[in-house]
Amino acid sequence: MTEKATPPPAAIKAWARLMRVSRQLMESAEEALKAAGLPPLAWYDVLHELAEAGEGGLRPFQLIERTLFAQYNISRLLARLEADGLVEKLPVADDGRGQTIRITASGREIRRQMWAVYGRSIAELVGAKLSADELTMVSALLGRLRQPPAGD
Repeated sequence: MTEKATPPPAAIKAWARLMRVSRQLMESAEEALKAAGLPPLAWYDVLHELAEAGEGGLRPFQLIERTLFAQYNISRLLARLEADGLVEKLPVADDGRGQTIRITASGREIRRQMWAVYGRSIAELVGAKLSADELTMVSALLGRLRQPPAGD
């Protein structure tokens, strides 16, 4: 690391606002889901990735990469989703210990219900507060801060 490790005041201010706003937005979305009697946002993230993967499903390590959950967290979450009938675990033919996780019809339905609330939260918390140009700008700026996944 270089001696230039001290960030300028503008970077510190941007960081603090980004962290606070991110936390506030996530908490608001979580509250909306809870008020509607729906599962937490983490469930939506996993169900979304599995739905996007299609009938082939995903291996647990792929879910970890796509959602950025720790391995122990994804294992517990998958066990809960499976117990609730929202996902199913299938054996991998060429890997005796491997599993593929696939979303079930019930999982697709709960994801649809969650999106109705989550999407409305995004519209109210972000979409209604910024113009189309501002949304494009924020998205582009945040994209520049995003680290590519390992291996890219």
